[in-house]
Formats: sequence, C-alpha cells, structure tokens
Amino acid sequence: MLTGILFVFTVLLSCFFDAMGTIMGISDEAKLTDGEGNMPGINKVLFVDGIAVAAGGASSSSATTCFVESTAGVGEGARTGFANVVTGALFAVALFLTPIATMVPSQAATPALLAVGFLILSGSVKEIDWADYTIAIPAFITMLMMPFTYSITNGIGMGFITFVVLRLVAGRGREVPVPMYVVAAVFGFYYLMPALGLT
Repeated sequence: MLTGILFVFTVLLSCFFDAMGTIMGISDEAKLTDGEGNMPGINKVLFVDGIAVAAGGASSSSATTCFVESTAGVGEGARTGFANVVTGALFAVALFLTPIATMVPSQAATPALLAVGFLILSGSVKEIDWADYTIAIPAFITMLMMPFTYSITNGIGMGFITFVVLRLVAGRGREVPVPMYVVAAVFGFYYLMPALGLT
C-alpha cells in the first residue's frame, strides 16, 4: 500500500512540475502570459495534458505530455496548435520510414536542441532580477540542474528549495508564500526518499 502511494506521489510530482515548467516556458515564448507572468486558462491546459498522460499510460505508448522543444515552433510563429497537428501527421508518415530514420545518428538533433536552448534563454533569462541574489541564485540552480539531472522536475525542485532557504537565511521568510514552503518541503521529501529506503 505504502509503495503504491509513494509511486503515485513520485509520478504525480514529476509529471506535474515537468508539464508546468514546459507550459510556462512555451507560454512565455508565445507571449500568452500576463504582466505578472501568469498564464490565463492554465487549468484547462493542465487538464488536457493530464488526460493525454493518462491516455498514453493506458495505451502503453511513450510519453504524451508537452515537450519544451515546442518552444522552437512557437519561436517561429506557431500559436494555434495547427503546427502540432502537422507535426503529428508527419510523425504518422514517419512510422513507415522508421528503417530510414534509424540511419540518422542521434547527434543530428544537436543543432535543433541548441536552437531550442537559445530561444528559451533569450526570451526568459533577461527577465530575471539578477540584482536580487534570493531570486538569481535559485534561477541559476534551476537552469543548471535541468540538463545535469535530465529532468525539468529536478531543476524546478532545487529552485524551490534554494529560494525558500535563501529567503529564510536573508531574514525575508515572511515574503515567501505558504504554498511555496509546502512545495519545497514536498520536494525535500522527494529527494530524501532514496536515502529513507522508500523508493
């Protein structure tokens, strides 16, 4: 029973923050966020993403969640979702070309990934308040941990924890919203699970 609950907790935490980080990054690139950086109607986006993940799991397919690579399409003007339909159709055609596609080495994707990284950094990093170390350091750690751990979730989690700790050390703990403490504590438990023998 406990193992099942911990498994669901781990998957939920990973999927939610992975999707949230991706959605916010893409929304910012598409200029869909408001003046405070919030995305109107994000509940609907998360609902659709959740259904897609559940459907993918039920069909035993690969991940059906949103991917940060979509930022490249958004940077080129994609806004309505039609680009996703075209991409899906091209993938369907590619199913019949799998033997040819496997001849292309994975390193061939490097230029595309570099372009995606550039688009993400050029659009978002300049908005960070680098003069405030309690914001700048967590942002830097978040960006650093994502590629090093191969996980958006781990990057976001380390950013949450670092932000809360730095604000407490700086005597600005009251400026941190209560939900931020809760999320940081959840991530702390998530990272401690292997040491506690709960994985």
